[in-house]
Amino acid sequence: MDQSRIRALLEQLSQGAVSVDHVSAEIETHLRQAPYEDLGFARVDHHRSLRKGFPEVIFGEGKTPAQTAAIAARIAAYGHTLLVTRASAAAYAAVREQLPDAVYHADARIIERRLDDLPRGTGTILVAAAGTSDLPVAEEAAIAAEVMNNQVDRLFDVGVAGLHRLLSCRDRLDAARVIIVVAGMEGALPSVVGGLVKAPVVAVPTSVGYGASFGGVAALLGMLNSCAPGVAVVNIDNGFGAACLASQINHL
Repeated sequence: MDQSRIRALLEQLSQGAVSVDHVSAEIETHLRQAPYEDLGFARVDHHRSLRKGFPEVIFGEGKTPAQTAAIAARIAAYGHTLLVTRASAAAYAAVREQLPDAVYHADARIIERRLDDLPRGTGTILVAAAGTSDLPVAEEAAIAAEVMNNQVDRLFDVGVAGLHRLLSCRDRLDAARVIIVVAGMEGALPSVVGGLVKAPVVAVPTSVGYGASFGGVAALLGMLNSCAPGVAVVNIDNGFGAACLASQINHL
């Protein structure tokens, strides 16, 4: 859409040839496909929130601290909430030079800077972790979901080796609109939870386990083969991906 097309649309609108809804829809379509900002080493998509409901998220692994900070500064400059996953302490130090109010969650490896630019999720996202060893991934999911403006409840160390721990919290399971279940080892917990609740379950396999767990592949396959209905599975250790899906459901 260029200047001449915008002018033509406005002239048609003033003459009553097209409706406000028509003009709005065409402009919105253009904005959804609008150009990015080219930094040379990165092309920052400032209109991601129009298409996905949340601004572009920075994946910190593989980026230098300077690159992460430069991208973060541009996202913030456009008035967007900032979320950086898999971020190091060195990256946080670089980001803080640009954005002093940024916050670092070391366990989850997340840098974030929240603004009031996002709608509130309608219900609660419950993040359930099988064991304490799964907490880094569970915290990545929980904090990312909070940054996406959802109410989050945490239910940790409720794995199937002691099922009574989970069953004693049945009221919290039933109250959740979406449940993220994080588990390593054999990955059985999502099937158990999926069989107990009506809410959709987002399963996250972790790389926690002994040799035959194959770095989380055993848990992944177990979750993919779940007999419980309503269980979706994201990639190994992908707490962020689980938070995205759960947040989209919670914003419907």
